[in-house]
Amino acid sequence: MKKIIMIVFTALLVFALAACGNKSGEAEPGKIVISGKEFTEQIILSHIMAEYLKAKTDFDVEVKEALGGVFVLQEAMKKGDIDMYVEYTGTGYLNVLNNEYEPNQSPDEIFEATKKGYAEEFNIAWLEPLGFNNTYALGLREELADELGVQTYSDLIAVAPELSFGADPEFFERGDGFDALAEAYQFDFGVKRNIDPDLQYTAAKDGEIDIITAFSTDARIDQYELAILEDDQEFFPPYYAAPIIRQEVLDANEGLEDVINELAGTLTDERMRELNGQVNLEGKEPKDIAIEFLKEEGLIE
Repeated sequence: MKKIIMIVFTALLVFALAACGNKSGEAEPGKIVISGKEFTEQIILSHIMAEYLKAKTDFDVEVKEALGGVFVLQEAMKKGDIDMYVEYTGTGYLNVLNNEYEPNQSPDEIFEATKKGYAEEFNIAWLEPLGFNNTYALGLREELADELGVQTYSDLIAVAPELSFGADPEFFERGDGFDALAEAYQFDFGVKRNIDPDLQYTAAKDGEIDIITAFSTDARIDQYELAILEDDQEFFPPYYAAPIIRQEVLDANEGLEDVINELAGTLTDERMRELNGQVNLEGKEPKDIAIEFLKEEGLIE
């Protein structure tokens, strides 16, 4: 009898554990976990969304700052470890969905194709864009640009073997990253270095690295007097920022999509660059900057 009871108990335990496992990733009504990538802009955006939801809803909002790059965040979304973060259209279109970019594609076409692909493949919804385009831009010290006589990416081809190229580790792994860029422009840099995305600007300013992959919304481009070269072959697609969220979370929380979409179009390239500068150049806290921005825009009281 004891043996039978033990077998039944074990079976029930296995069933219970399996049932718990099946709940992984399910949305909990009234709760949302927000995250982002490992650079200043993303940390600010995480807090903008979090503070707005705290002010406009009764949600239990958790922020997991700087969780990782696109592939880390994508996996966390699939597992249900996080519910929402801000992604960029070009990144989703090229690196997650593995599409090919044609220079004549409009930002709206890229957005709609990315939105459709995420919905079909991952059950993840792309909400309305926030309003700014943070594209990659190759930058270098202005005096070095003048010395080399370079204004476009193509101008670098002849001098690349004499120069060092620095980017964050993810850029060397992305489909729209270094290998594809080097193939498109036939670059052959003398030195290639991995560097933290927030440290690369100082490295360029101090002459430790010649060419960096700057972000177009970073205030340090102007502050450190960096020259931005023209992408004359239009290699990089548009990278408009938009919140993306697990569809299960939207389904479990009626009206949430409308609330988040109230942030659509509230940020321009210039405004995002200003916010980034307040953190990177003035040393302010991202959360404080987020709250101040929302109040200045009349989005919260």
